[in-house]
Amino acid sequence: MSHDLIGNIGNTPLLRLNKIAVGLPGIEIYGKAEYFNPGGSVKDRPALNMILEGERSGAMTSGKVLIDSTSGNTGIAYAMIGAARGYKVKLCLPKNASPERKRILKAYGAELVLTAAEEGSDGAIRRVREIYNADPDRYFYPDQYSNDANWRAHFNTTGPEIIAQTEGRITHFVALLGTSGTFVGTSRRLQQDVPGVECISAQPATGFHGLEGTKHMPTAIVPKIYDDQIASRNLWIDTEDAYKMVRRLAREEGVLVGISAGGNVCAALTVARELHAQGKTGVIVTVLCDGADKYLSEHFWDDPEMDVDSWSI
Repeated sequence: MSHDLIGNIGNTPLLRLNKIAVGLPGIEIYGKAEYFNPGGSVKDRPALNMILEGERSGAMTSGKVLIDSTSGNTGIAYAMIGAARGYKVKLCLPKNASPERKRILKAYGAELVLTAAEEGSDGAIRRVREIYNADPDRYFYPDQYSNDANWRAHFNTTGPEIIAQTEGRITHFVALLGTSGTFVGTSRRLQQDVPGVECISAQPATGFHGLEGTKHMPTAIVPKIYDDQIASRNLWIDTEDAYKMVRRLAREEGVLVGISAGGNVCAALTVARELHAQGKTGVIVTVLCDGADKYLSEHFWDDPEMDVDSWSI
């Protein structure tokens, strides 16, 4: 086992969600617990791979500032790895990113450029392009939405880990789309190595939503790395259902995760119920993208509408 920071990215546990799958005999639901990464999220994987690829290609040198847009988690990963490797990091992110995320980024020493909240991650993308294009020699701009090193991180690590942890038994992989790197890379590896596996994408149900870090592709700037031919179909996830699932996972499974993870488990449960209705069995894997620590200031934790009695999900 490697004892340095970077050597501890990846090889996260796969947790069986027994309570979520109760009443669905023959169906197993698992969550890849990415909050065990040192930066606290799934984004440690692509951030590391993009930085290492930048170093290999010569695009990233000690004198350059790493710049990118982020909704939070990739930025935290950049800032953490940048601190460990001695790089300055500058990040564009929406003003409405959670206070916890902003504090974590500042703690690592990152410079923040806050963009209009109503423009979401697309506003941050437009701003970082302006800054980079004005002085391209000063920056290393990995551009997580267009960089093949993003999805390849999951092709090379996340996918093989899931195959090994399920002993090749996985039947369905389900994940929300953001940059789409997690879904694209993991799915490509699964489809290569696991005959008959079904890969199902998920997206927020509307363009205006609270699933931080995810994209409603019909109304968003579509990432260059996104491949719409990979998913067999797409599930539309309501923000309120994701909030409820986050609280349900905490209360029933003792698993405290973020909002996109709640959305992912909603999608996995939808697939599980469909299989059950058809009299089928399955091994469904999704991604627990990050922990809840970056969302504890969100109001839904205190909303009585989100409490146990109203769980219909």
